[in-house]
Amino acid sequence: QQRELNSFLWTIRRDPPAYLFGTIHVPYTRVWDFIPDNSKAAFHASSSVYFELDLTDPYTISGLASCQMLPHGENLQDVLPRELYRRLKRHLDYIKLMLPHWMTPDQRGKGLYADYLFNAIAGNWERKRPVWVMLMVNSLTETDIRSRGVPVLDLYLAQEAERMKKKTGAVERVEEQCHPLNGLNFSQV
Repeated sequence: QQRELNSFLWTIRRDPPAYLFGTIHVPYTRVWDFIPDNSKAAFHASSSVYFELDLTDPYTISGLASCQMLPHGENLQDVLPRELYRRLKRHLDYIKLMLPHWMTPDQRGKGLYADYLFNAIAGNWERKRPVWVMLMVNSLTETDIRSRGVPVLDLYLAQEAERMKKKTGAVERVEEQCHPLNGLNFSQV
């Protein structure tokens, strides 16, 4: 029953109430049916919605992309141990080979090609910082590939908020997300 589901919604009792809802970065279709009605009702009743980052802002997306890159002139091959780099390259070659088999008929029907999808996810991987390559590799699974084209929960809610003409914003800047990750040393990654 929807009303019996555990809610990730915190209510700040004031007039009007404020809410804090924890989202995860997975396709919304994988979790939407499990989000309790009280959380959905709070979202619909709210006039303003603030997200971790504004994923509908092109500057946010370009900022995230640029912060993932190694300093100019450096390549992943320069910073990873040789054998690890070779294993990573073999794994990405395997992913590229498997991608056409992992894609859904619906994705192909929308004109999505395996090469395009691979380049959209892993393009320029040799120029990315190790931590971002690790996050990328973790998302290159058959399950994740099959759900490409479906927005993650955060983006879905942001798009819905805009569609409903709610005031939207972000509580963090790209730098606040990037700098801690980019500050991890190699052994931590």
